[in-house]
Amino acid sequence: MTALRLLALSIITGSCSAFTLGADGKNAAPAKMCDVENIPILDEIPEGHKRLFMVRHGEVINPGGDRPVYYGAMDVPLSPLGELEAIEAGNYLKRFDLQHVASSPLSRAMFGARQVCDNQNESNDVVVFEGFKELDRGAWCGKTKDEIGADNLARFDACDESVTPGDGGESYPTLKSRVIASRDDLLEMTNVGRASAIVSHLQVTRAMLSDALEMDIKEMAGLEIGTASITCVDYCSATGKQTVRFQSFKPESGLEQSKDGAN
Repeated sequence: MTALRLLALSIITGSCSAFTLGADGKNAAPAKMCDVENIPILDEIPEGHKRLFMVRHGEVINPGGDRPVYYGAMDVPLSPLGELEAIEAGNYLKRFDLQHVASSPLSRAMFGARQVCDNQNESNDVVVFEGFKELDRGAWCGKTKDEIGADNLARFDACDESVTPGDGGESYPTLKSRVIASRDDLLEMTNVGRASAIVSHLQVTRAMLSDALEMDIKEMAGLEIGTASITCVDYCSATGKQTVRFQSFKPESGLEQSKDGAN
């Protein structure tokens, strides 16, 4: 499977154009974009299916300042731009009737989850899942890419667990196991024919998307997931089949480009 790519189709029907976002997506379905609003147009949830919207938090204030460092599961705050990005993501999701809004316990995700809830017609409380917490970088927290070492990072991305950082650091297989368990718990809570949302993190979204795309976990780190972007996946209750409707869609809002460095 190759790296993430955009496959633009030449078929344009009415006010919508068709495209596919996927990594040679085995389960990626062509999505429709509205030429007026520039947002994906989704069909109704298929019979016998449930739908999850996966939202990454907005831009953060890197704890290293001018020295971008890895922070992982540290509870770092959103930047002012990151808060605006999260608000825009919440505004987009008000188009959908969400049964549950789930979140990582970290404040940067909780802020976004509250924006999603505030835009729902029903009064929803945020459901917090520890399993949606960001990858714990352990002893690598506070270190730059150069300080960790390119070779160590490459081996880590390839799931060489011998380079998993100490002090509670996690590998991608460990992360994916807990994320998928929490995702399944949320799906169990979600009724057939309904949709729920998860506001979490880069690596958490990668874990769920790579599972939906039947992607080798060693390729997970190549998935591009923008700050405050939204990914949509449908799940068949009978067969467990997953279909990616769109991935890493970021609402156009006129905001400046976010800084998205070490994570």
